[in-house]
Amino acid sequence: MNNILTEINELEIKLRSLRPLNKSELKRLRDEFIIETTYNSNAIEGNTLTLRETALILQEGITIAEKPLRDHLDVIGFKDAFYYIIDLASHNEPLTEQTIKAIHSLVLMNDRENRGKYRNVPVRILGALHTPPQPYLVPPAIEQLIQHYEEWNQTKHIIEAVALFHLEFESIHPFIDGNGRTGRLLLNFELIKNGLLPVDIKFTDRREYYNCFNEYHTHNNNPQTLISLIAKYEKEELERYIQIIEK
Repeated sequence: MNNILTEINELEIKLRSLRPLNKSELKRLRDEFIIETTYNSNAIEGNTLTLRETALILQEGITIAEKPLRDHLDVIGFKDAFYYIIDLASHNEPLTEQTIKAIHSLVLMNDRENRGKYRNVPVRILGALHTPPQPYLVPPAIEQLIQHYEEWNQTKHIIEAVALFHLEFESIHPFIDGNGRTGRLLLNFELIKNGLLPVDIKFTDRREYYNCFNEYHTHNNNPQTLISLIAKYEKEELERYIQIIEK
Protein backbone atom coordinates (compact mmCIF):
# COMPACT_ATOMS: atom_id res chain seq x y z
CA MET A 1 0.00 0.00 0.00
CA ASN A 2 2.84 2.38 0.80
CA ASN A 3 4.05 1.91 -2.80
CA ILE A 4 0.89 3.33 -4.35
CA LEU A 5 0.75 6.19 -1.84
CA THR A 6 4.36 7.03 -2.71
CA GLU A 7 3.44 6.93 -6.42
CA ILE A 8 0.54 9.30 -5.73
CA ASN A 9 2.88 11.71 -3.92
CA GLU A 10 5.26 11.65 -6.89
CA LEU A 11 2.46 12.12 -9.42
CA GLU A 12 1.03 15.03 -7.41
CA ILE A 13 4.46 16.73 -7.41
CA LYS A 14 4.76 16.14 -11.15
CA LEU A 15 1.29 17.57 -11.82
CA ARG A 16 2.09 20.62 -9.71
CA SER A 17 5.26 21.18 -11.73
CA LEU A 18 3.18 21.24 -14.94
CA ARG A 19 0.82 23.92 -13.68
CA PRO A 20 -0.61 26.49 -14.29
CA LEU A 21 -3.02 24.59 -16.51
CA ASN A 22 -4.83 26.10 -19.46
CA LYS A 23 -8.00 27.59 -17.93
CA SER A 24 -10.38 26.48 -20.68
CA GLU A 25 -8.92 22.96 -20.67
CA LEU A 26 -9.14 22.80 -16.89
CA LYS A 27 -12.78 23.94 -17.02
CA ARG A 28 -13.59 21.31 -19.63
CA LEU A 29 -11.99 18.55 -17.55
CA ARG A 30 -13.75 19.70 -14.40
CA ASP A 31 -17.14 20.00 -16.10
CA GLU A 32 -16.76 16.48 -17.53
CA PHE A 33 -15.74 15.15 -14.13
CA ILE A 34 -18.70 16.80 -12.38
CA ILE A 35 -21.16 15.25 -14.84
CA GLU A 36 -19.66 11.80 -14.37
CA THR A 37 -19.37 11.97 -10.58
CA THR A 38 -22.90 13.40 -10.31
CA TYR A 39 -24.18 10.45 -12.34
CA ASN A 40 -22.17 7.83 -10.43
CA SER A 41 -22.79 9.14 -6.93
CA ASN A 42 -26.54 9.42 -7.52
CA ALA A 43 -26.75 6.08 -9.34
CA ILE A 44 -25.14 4.35 -6.35
CA GLU A 45 -28.08 5.66 -4.31
CA GLY A 46 -30.73 4.44 -6.78
CA ASN A 47 -31.17 7.44 -9.11
CA THR A 48 -32.53 6.17 -12.47
CA LEU A 49 -31.03 8.82 -14.77
CA THR A 50 -28.38 7.62 -17.22
CA LEU A 51 -25.03 9.35 -17.73
CA ARG A 52 -26.34 10.89 -20.97
CA GLU A 53 -29.53 12.12 -19.27
CA THR A 54 -27.47 13.57 -16.41
CA ALA A 55 -25.34 15.45 -18.95
CA LEU A 56 -28.43 16.82 -20.73
CA ILE A 57 -29.87 18.13 -17.45
CA LEU A 58 -26.62 19.77 -16.35
CA GLN A 59 -25.45 21.10 -19.72
CA GLU A 60 -28.70 21.91 -21.51
CA GLY A 61 -31.22 22.27 -18.68
CA ILE A 62 -33.39 19.65 -20.37
CA THR A 63 -36.07 17.80 -18.40
CA ILE A 64 -36.11 14.06 -19.06
CA ALA A 65 -39.65 12.88 -19.75
CA GLU A 66 -40.96 10.02 -17.59
CA LYS A 67 -38.14 10.39 -15.07
CA PRO A 68 -39.07 11.49 -11.52
CA LEU A 69 -38.66 15.11 -10.47
CA ARG A 70 -36.69 13.88 -7.47
CA ASP A 71 -34.05 12.35 -9.77
CA HIS A 72 -33.66 15.72 -11.53
CA LEU A 73 -33.33 17.57 -8.23
CA ASP A 74 -30.76 15.05 -6.98
CA VAL A 75 -28.61 15.80 -10.03
CA ILE A 76 -28.88 19.58 -9.68
CA GLY A 77 -28.30 19.45 -5.91
CA PHE A 78 -25.20 17.27 -6.22
CA LYS A 79 -23.72 19.53 -8.91
CA ASP A 80 -24.31 22.62 -6.76
CA ALA A 81 -22.76 20.84 -3.77
CA PHE A 82 -19.68 19.91 -5.82
CA TYR A 83 -19.09 23.50 -6.92
CA TYR A 84 -19.59 24.49 -3.29
CA ILE A 85 -16.81 22.17 -2.07
CA ILE A 86 -14.50 23.48 -4.81
CA ASP A 87 -15.09 27.01 -3.53
CA LEU A 88 -14.57 25.93 0.10
CA ALA A 89 -11.35 24.12 -0.80
CA SER A 90 -10.03 27.16 -2.70
CA HIS A 91 -10.32 29.13 0.55
CA ASN A 92 -8.82 26.26 2.58
CA GLU A 93 -11.90 26.10 4.81
CA PRO A 94 -11.74 23.58 7.66
CA LEU A 95 -14.00 20.55 7.83
CA THR A 96 -16.64 21.49 10.40
CA GLU A 97 -20.12 20.42 11.44
CA GLN A 98 -21.44 23.53 9.69
CA THR A 99 -19.71 22.47 6.45
CA ILE A 100 -21.20 18.98 6.67
CA LYS A 101 -24.72 20.37 7.16
CA ALA A 102 -24.31 22.94 4.37
CA ILE A 103 -23.21 20.27 1.88
CA HIS A 104 -26.11 18.04 2.95
CA SER A 105 -28.56 20.93 2.48
CA LEU A 106 -27.53 21.16 -1.17
CA VAL A 107 -27.53 17.40 -1.72
CA LEU A 108 -31.02 17.03 -0.25
CA MET A 109 -32.54 20.05 -1.98
CA ASN A 110 -35.69 18.00 -2.72
CA ASP A 111 -36.42 17.49 1.00
CA ARG A 112 -37.03 20.82 2.71
CA GLU A 113 -37.95 19.18 6.02
CA ASN A 114 -34.75 17.13 6.48
CA ARG A 115 -31.99 18.90 4.59
CA GLY A 116 -29.11 20.00 6.78
CA LYS A 117 -30.66 18.38 9.86
CA TYR A 118 -29.51 15.31 11.74
CA ARG A 119 -31.99 12.44 11.84
CA ASN A 120 -34.27 12.12 14.86
CA VAL A 121 -35.17 8.46 14.33
CA PRO A 122 -33.12 5.23 14.61
CA VAL A 123 -32.03 3.74 11.28
CA ARG A 124 -30.66 0.49 9.91
CA ILE A 125 -28.52 0.30 6.76
CA LEU A 126 -29.84 -2.43 4.46
CA GLY A 127 -27.26 -5.20 4.06
CA ALA A 128 -24.78 -3.56 6.44
CA LEU A 129 -23.07 -5.37 9.31
CA HIS A 130 -23.16 -2.25 11.49
CA THR A 131 -26.03 -0.47 13.23
CA PRO A 132 -25.72 3.34 13.34
CA PRO A 133 -25.96 5.05 16.74
CA GLN A 134 -29.21 6.27 18.24
CA PRO A 135 -30.26 9.80 17.17
CA TYR A 136 -29.24 11.47 20.43
CA LEU A 137 -25.71 10.12 19.95
CA VAL A 138 -25.27 11.57 16.45
CA PRO A 139 -24.13 15.15 17.35
CA PRO A 140 -21.41 14.04 19.81
CA ALA A 141 -20.33 11.28 17.41
CA ILE A 142 -19.84 13.80 14.58
CA GLU A 143 -18.02 16.19 16.88
CA GLN A 144 -15.67 13.40 17.99
CA LEU A 145 -15.14 12.24 14.40
CA ILE A 146 -14.06 15.72 13.31
CA GLN A 147 -11.56 15.81 16.20
CA HIS A 148 -10.22 12.37 15.26
CA TYR A 149 -9.94 13.39 11.62
CA GLU A 150 -7.79 16.38 12.56
CA GLU A 151 -5.47 13.99 14.41
CA TRP A 152 -5.40 11.49 11.53
CA ASN A 153 -4.58 14.31 9.12
CA GLN A 154 -1.48 15.11 11.16
CA THR A 155 -0.18 11.54 11.38
CA LYS A 156 -1.42 9.71 8.24
CA HIS A 157 -1.32 10.09 4.49
CA ILE A 158 -4.33 12.17 3.38
CA ILE A 159 -5.84 9.17 1.55
CA GLU A 160 -5.63 7.07 4.72
CA ALA A 161 -7.17 9.89 6.74
CA VAL A 162 -10.09 10.53 4.35
CA ALA A 163 -10.79 6.80 4.02
CA LEU A 164 -11.08 6.50 7.81
CA PHE A 165 -13.27 9.60 7.95
CA HIS A 166 -15.56 8.29 5.22
CA LEU A 167 -15.96 4.87 6.85
CA GLU A 168 -16.77 6.40 10.22
CA PHE A 169 -19.09 9.08 8.78
CA GLU A 170 -21.18 6.51 6.93
CA SER A 171 -21.22 4.33 10.06
CA ILE A 172 -22.72 7.22 12.05
CA HIS A 173 -25.25 7.79 9.22
CA PRO A 174 -26.15 11.20 10.64
CA PHE A 175 -28.96 12.07 8.21
CA ILE A 176 -32.20 10.36 7.29
CA ASP A 177 -31.17 10.45 3.61
CA GLY A 178 -28.23 11.69 1.52
CA ASN A 179 -25.46 10.24 3.73
CA GLY A 180 -23.59 8.52 0.90
CA ARG A 181 -23.56 11.50 -1.43
CA THR A 182 -22.64 13.89 1.39
CA GLY A 183 -19.87 11.57 2.55
CA ARG A 184 -18.35 11.24 -0.92
CA LEU A 185 -18.44 15.03 -1.34
CA LEU A 186 -16.68 15.48 2.01
CA LEU A 187 -14.06 12.95 0.90
CA ASN A 188 -13.39 14.97 -2.26
CA PHE A 189 -13.44 18.27 -0.39
CA GLU A 190 -10.53 17.05 1.70
CA LEU A 191 -8.63 15.59 -1.27
CA ILE A 192 -8.90 18.84 -3.24
CA LYS A 193 -7.92 20.90 -0.19
CA ASN A 194 -4.79 18.79 0.21
CA GLY A 195 -3.63 19.27 -3.38
CA LEU A 196 -4.99 16.05 -4.86
CA LEU A 197 -7.66 15.49 -7.50
CA PRO A 198 -11.24 14.53 -6.63
CA VAL A 199 -12.11 10.88 -7.21
CA ASP A 200 -15.22 9.44 -8.82
CA ILE A 201 -16.39 6.21 -7.20
CA LYS A 202 -18.07 4.42 -10.09
CA PHE A 203 -21.58 2.97 -10.04
CA THR A 204 -20.08 -0.16 -11.67
CA ASP A 205 -17.77 -0.52 -8.64
CA ARG A 206 -20.59 -0.17 -6.10
CA ARG A 207 -20.25 -3.77 -4.83
CA GLU A 208 -16.56 -3.26 -4.20
CA TYR A 209 -17.35 0.07 -2.54
CA TYR A 210 -20.04 -1.39 -0.27
CA ASN A 211 -17.73 -4.26 0.61
CA CYS A 212 -15.24 -1.73 2.01
CA PHE A 213 -17.69 -0.98 4.84
CA ASN A 214 -18.31 -4.63 5.65
CA GLU A 215 -14.57 -5.29 5.59
CA TYR A 216 -14.04 -2.38 7.98
CA HIS A 217 -16.54 -3.65 10.51
CA THR A 218 -15.49 -7.31 10.32
CA HIS A 219 -11.74 -6.72 10.47
CA ASN A 220 -11.32 -4.63 13.63
CA ASN A 221 -11.96 -1.29 11.90
CA ASN A 222 -9.20 -1.83 9.35
CA PRO A 223 -9.71 0.76 6.56
CA GLN A 224 -7.30 -0.88 4.11
CA THR A 225 -9.88 -1.93 1.51
CA LEU A 226 -11.27 1.59 1.09
CA ILE A 227 -7.78 3.11 1.19
CA SER A 228 -6.85 0.86 -1.74
CA LEU A 229 -9.98 1.80 -3.70
CA ILE A 230 -9.50 5.55 -3.21
CA ALA A 231 -5.78 5.28 -3.99
CA LYS A 232 -6.53 3.41 -7.22
CA TYR A 233 -8.95 6.13 -8.34
CA GLU A 234 -6.57 8.93 -7.33
CA LYS A 235 -3.62 7.42 -9.20
CA GLU A 236 -5.75 7.01 -12.33
CA GLU A 237 -6.97 10.63 -12.16
CA LEU A 238 -3.45 12.03 -11.67
CA GLU A 239 -2.07 9.96 -14.55
CA ARG A 240 -4.95 11.04 -16.82
CA TYR A 241 -4.45 14.74 -16.04
CA ILE A 242 -0.69 14.52 -16.57
CA GLN A 243 -1.16 12.69 -19.88
CA ILE A 244 -3.60 15.34 -21.16
CA ILE A 245 -1.36 18.25 -20.12
CA GLU A 246 1.80 16.73 -21.59
CA LYS A 247 0.05 16.19 -24.92
